[in-house]
Amino acid sequence: MLNNKKIINSANRTLARELSSIKNLKSTFNLNFCKAVNLIYNTKGKVVITGVGKSAHIGNKISATLTSTGTPSYFVHATEASHGDLGSIKKDDCVIAISNSGETSELNNIIQFTKRFNIKLISITSNSKSILHKNATIGILYKKPIEACPLNLAPTSSTSMSMIIGDCIAITLLELRGFKSTEFKKLHPGGNLGKDLKNLGEVMHIRKEIPLANYNEKMSTALLTMTKKSFGCVGVINSKSQIVGIITDGDLRRKLNSKFFEKRASEIMTKNPTVANKYMLVGEAINLMNTKKITSLFICEKKTPVGIVHIHDLLRMTS
Repeated sequence: MLNNKKIINSANRTLARELSSIKNLKSTFNLNFCKAVNLIYNTKGKVVITGVGKSAHIGNKISATLTSTGTPSYFVHATEASHGDLGSIKKDDCVIAISNSGETSELNNIIQFTKRFNIKLISITSNSKSILHKNATIGILYKKPIEACPLNLAPTSSTSMSMIIGDCIAITLLELRGFKSTEFKKLHPGGNLGKDLKNLGEVMHIRKEIPLANYNEKMSTALLTMTKKSFGCVGVINSKSQIVGIITDGDLRRKLNSKFFEKRASEIMTKNPTVANKYMLVGEAINLMNTKKITSLFICEKKTPVGIVHIHDLLRMTS
């Protein structure tokens, strides 16, 4: 049986070493980092990420993050680049090369290619004296870390630092471009992200499914509508079909008496209910409903109800 205490201690040592290295990244976000972001922002083509080994895996992830947040990018493995993939790099592109040592021999052909065709090269490395850093248009340097590996050999802290630098580049560009959730949705139509980024117009109950009662309608009739539609509420509309109030299960419990069924909906309703428009995202609607402590939400156009959603429907979508 393995010693649980040793396992936990090892994990905590690894975490502590990596966190220590990550804290040193503050000095990396300097003028050169700003220049690199500016270069990428103004690049007319795509951002090509390259690397070898663990840096290649990190590069793939950074490329995917850039692409999904509004900066077109693709990954070229440095080894494959020497066997024809250099042809995919175009004049208007810029290249980001990742190497902790900066001396990875497989990157030499890419360095020469960028020099030959005047393609901008950004380096991410810990070695200011390396071939990669010296030949880069702009160099992003981070303090050489002690790897979390007890042998100080397996790329651990260094790969974490490279990935965080890539994330910082991607999110900075996202903010500079004013990239919105609606654009993010277009690039993430599937999975839980896609579900959370659907808008209410795509998921709401419509037409005859909407529980509505007229302003002057008797509560005996309104209650039948509430029961039949199964949303635990009924929206109250005026003569212009505009929503002016809502009656919920809670209102029934609080106001039920012998004359209740003879009263008008307008006498029981809560005025000015919380409503949404059909363009609100599912994730935003869930937050709104949790904040307001409501279970159903009417979707309106110019105050006229066009749909309704129940929080259980939305939570099932995102689970």
